[in-house]
Amino acid sequence: MAKSLSKSKAKIHVLLADDHHIVRAGIRQLLESAGDLQVIAEAGDGEEAQALIQKHKPDVAVLDIQMPKASGIEVTRWVRAHLPAVGVLILTAYDDDPYVMAVLQAGANGYVLKTAQASELIQAVRDVNEGKSALDPEVTRKLMSNLFKHPETSAVEPLTDRELDVLRLAAKGYTNKSIGVQLGISDRTVQGHLAHIFAKMQATSRTEAVMRAVSLGWISQSTTSVTEE
Repeated sequence: MAKSLSKSKAKIHVLLADDHHIVRAGIRQLLESAGDLQVIAEAGDGEEAQALIQKHKPDVAVLDIQMPKASGIEVTRWVRAHLPAVGVLILTAYDDDPYVMAVLQAGANGYVLKTAQASELIQAVRDVNEGKSALDPEVTRKLMSNLFKHPETSAVEPLTDRELDVLRLAAKGYTNKSIGVQLGISDRTVQGHLAHIFAKMQATSRTEAVMRAVSLGWISQSTTSVTEE
């Protein structure tokens, strides 16, 4: 869900979780150099990350995947179940398809590789704070390639015209309420359409549904800026 206007004017509170202290120190310095980002807590393992997220309720939790006691994927699932308003950005060296898919299915808002430019990481945190999806370009390329390789995408049940309208607007980053206003329907009806879309496309998130739609040629990748609600 998008942050309120008043909150967007304040600094974005970030929790940083990585089991390497030197890596955390470098990332913290990088993020705080942006001026509008503030790291309010650091964790060295998954369990500590959960405890600190519960305590501080940051705007965005930046998590590594491989951590002692609980992985970034497990922490992501926990956040989605207990604190859905907290944005989750995975920052990792792993770009393997199983990791990426597991993270997206767990409900992460973004996935950035540690090889990314500083500006890309900073923008990813800002995007996640605003409720948008933030995927590393290389990760997006791999996911698209993976989708094209699987023939089962051709067996996806077609969407109705209204469902396509909803998905196209969702792909542009509009919230349920905004989509409802543009289509003249309630946000609850929009939510219902999205549930049908997810079921037909075997997707667990807007990001996954949009990427499948792009792979099928239903929407253009250049117009996507997904917002998870």
